[in-house]
Amino acid sequence: MVSNEPGPDLRSWLATLDAAGQLRHVTARVDWDEEIGAITRANLALGGPALLFENIVGHEDTRCTKFLTSAIGNRCQIRLMLGLPPSAPDAAVVRHLKDAFLKPIPPRIVQTGPVKENIVSGDEIDLWQFPAPKWHAADGGRYIDTFCGVVTEDKVTGRDNIGVYRGMIVDRDKIAKLLAPIQGWGGHLQQYKPEPMPVAIVYGWHDVLPFCAGSPFPKDVCEWDMMGALLGRPVDLVPCETVPLHVPASAEIVVEGYLDPDPATYLPEGPFAEYPGYLDGHAAPTPVLRVTRITHRNDPVLRGSLEGMRPGLLVEDSMINYARSAIAWNVLESQGVRGVTDVWMSQVSNGTNIVVQIHKAYRGHAQQVAAALWGTSGSIWFYKNVMVVEEDIDIHDPVALDWAMAYRVNAGLGDISFYGHTLGSPLDPSTPPQKADMGRYGSGEWTRVLIDATRSWEFEPRPEWGGRHYPAVNKISPALEARVAARWDELGIGIPYLSAERRELLTMEQLSKRLPDV
Repeated sequence: MVSNEPGPDLRSWLATLDAAGQLRHVTARVDWDEEIGAITRANLALGGPALLFENIVGHEDTRCTKFLTSAIGNRCQIRLMLGLPPSAPDAAVVRHLKDAFLKPIPPRIVQTGPVKENIVSGDEIDLWQFPAPKWHAADGGRYIDTFCGVVTEDKVTGRDNIGVYRGMIVDRDKIAKLLAPIQGWGGHLQQYKPEPMPVAIVYGWHDVLPFCAGSPFPKDVCEWDMMGALLGRPVDLVPCETVPLHVPASAEIVVEGYLDPDPATYLPEGPFAEYPGYLDGHAAPTPVLRVTRITHRNDPVLRGSLEGMRPGLLVEDSMINYARSAIAWNVLESQGVRGVTDVWMSQVSNGTNIVVQIHKAYRGHAQQVAAALWGTSGSIWFYKNVMVVEEDIDIHDPVALDWAMAYRVNAGLGDISFYGHTLGSPLDPSTPPQKADMGRYGSGEWTRVLIDATRSWEFEPRPEWGGRHYPAVNKISPALEARVAARWDELGIGIPYLSAERRELLTMEQLSKRLPDV
């Protein structure tokens, strides 16, 4: 039965964070010009709590005085959002999301909500009234669109797309937007040409919004349905004022407007320190959103996020890789790839690298995995480098992956394959700038790599390998290991014995039952 109680929103999420000790109210005076960015960087590096800035220079009495960041910036917060125990391993989080995304809950239309408490039009529209930070010294301006939900509609199917697409304030009623033609809303803009496209941007709702909006769902999937799946109830949506779109009824702030496809209207956007952790070194002409209305709650909170991850310095976008991993798993299964047992994108590579664990069932299994991923709509940003391993390799353990790379990969025997040139991320600094011209090509350019780190089936069985195609892994017999465990205290070594999981690593007793070649 669908609940009629008020649904989750940013304020309920803040209350949840606060109760778990995962929220700090920052009342000390801070500057939107780089200082918020630097504080956020240090906090995220420490795995710190959500930060609600409440005393921002120049925004003491503006329309919006509060800014929230770092609310899904650590593993604890992700588990809290999903209702999982703090100790849930990464594999369990991915599995939970995989299953949830297969049970969509469509949104529900309501007539009004708190987002309509204030309706701003005409000369009162002023984006500078909102405390958007200049995150980094090299940024071209104040980036208001970093962790929002950009809502557009497919003219053919009527299906909404909600994505995270960066945007910089260029005037009181204008936002310059980075747009890749191959993205969801990029395709929508092509449908509207030569007319401007209606757009609504949602700043601040429950954090399942940026979590889902930043994830590469297939184009026949609506992100509202996925947010409902994670929350266990429909997202309540209200009609916008000036565009034919719907937004969460309890959103903090909504900006409505039209994006003009005419290049004569473009304005410079950038540079911006993007997700790979490098500086994007130039501004470029981009489409401009012309704002027609702003609606917001009383005492609204602007939501934003720092970009630019590198080793030791993860960001909120890094945590969305849980969802991206789950989506890739579902995509593989929907494409008929058998035997997938786990999928993982490490937080620092933002989906550029992906590892897939399989129960190998046939020659070419790893190649099928890569081909299926490379053919998806999300492959413009993801899956440049695909690694496939078997079940005895813990894909969440970099040491295990290093071992598999060392002893199950022989490039001369075809274990490393190249595919390309293909489309790819225009924001990847390893792509030469002339190849990353979105205005000319619509995307960047990648040569993709498959690393097949499964046991080769090309070797002949050998007697010294027990008739296997590959040498067996050195392990201890379960009986001997059990005897050692029973005598551990007697031996006087003085440290606790191994956990059940680590004992299995010694013997591989359970794994051997389903993977005899191990």
